[in-house]
Amino acid sequence: MKNLLKSIISVVLSILIIASVSVFAFAEGDLPVEIKAKAAVLMDASTGKVLMKYNENEKLCPASVTKIMPLLLVVEAIDSGKIKLNDVVTVSANAASKGGSQIWLKEGEQMTVDDLLKSTAVYSANDACTALGEYVSGSEDAFVAALNQRAAELGMKNTNFENCTGLDDTTVNHLTTALDVAIMSRELLKHEMIINYTTIWMDSVRGGETELVNTNKLVRFFEGTTGLKTGTTSKAGCCVSASAKRNGTHLIAVVLGSENSSDRFETAKSMLNWGFSNYTTVTPVIDPSLIPSVAVIGGVEESIMPVIPKPDAVLIQKGKEGEIKQSIDLAVNVAAPIEKGQVLGTVTFTSGEETLGEYKLVAPDFVKELTFTIVLSRVFKAIGT
Repeated sequence: MKNLLKSIISVVLSILIIASVSVFAFAEGDLPVEIKAKAAVLMDASTGKVLMKYNENEKLCPASVTKIMPLLLVVEAIDSGKIKLNDVVTVSANAASKGGSQIWLKEGEQMTVDDLLKSTAVYSANDACTALGEYVSGSEDAFVAALNQRAAELGMKNTNFENCTGLDDTTVNHLTTALDVAIMSRELLKHEMIINYTTIWMDSVRGGETELVNTNKLVRFFEGTTGLKTGTTSKAGCCVSASAKRNGTHLIAVVLGSENSSDRFETAKSMLNWGFSNYTTVTPVIDPSLIPSVAVIGGVEESIMPVIPKPDAVLIQKGKEGEIKQSIDLAVNVAAPIEKGQVLGTVTFTSGEETLGEYKLVAPDFVKELTFTIVLSRVFKAIGT
């Protein structure tokens, strides 16, 4: 019947609530800061928006910036309950044999996941990182395979890991890009526990016998630093994925292939400072008074009120407050039965031609179809009262 057909009405409500989001990223040749590196990316950690890029897809050796991916797999294993921070790991001969930056683990030595994680994140210890990988995956080879699988899942199309440390004396195709490093850095920062390690300036393991000093100097000298990882080899140059958070805005500056350590840190600081000066993070608000109830046709309920979602934070350019528009598409009526969670409409936030976010308005509960039996039961109940 015609009265059972669904009809949709679009109610467009332009509301000046918050500032506009930039729809572009600065690219090579039009950069607001000097990039002293082979490649660089500035990304918003909350939204993944790229604000600045320079040779972002060039495949380069990442040195110990590699360890961002092992750290991600370790914290994911912790969060899933696969391993625990107080688990005791017995060090293998393979882990103990790793050169470069290390805490001089010995074969058979036992150390907690917590201390190995701290040694990896703070001191970039290759032996500690390998021991963690073997504990998570059973062997270093299996762990490296897991790193590559996770990279593929994250859409890191230009990355290939040959080991979990970033040591590259004998590697042939251990490569990534500034954009891919930003992607895995953003994923790691979703696990807030990692910041408990990446913001440590000085600490120790083995009861104070082995001192750890963070290789990321920004931890001590740059306001709001949350991490994340440095790396240096003769093949890779000086690299860093530097993250910082100020007033709710969380940014990631990736710098690969600088000629010296000072250049990588100065470039990262310049990118981050530019980002904090020009952008801010806000959360749109959906006004519940703008969302009417939806009539139910042929249901046990006459109408239902959609569940109003909580929008995510968005990054906007400073000085453009009041330009975001909100539009609501909502069904006038809907036929029963209605499933819990059934989409009744959407709320969309836009800035110019850019869609900032789209949120579903859904049914709060299941609504049965009004059958003859239910109607008869209601009649008898009414007569009885």
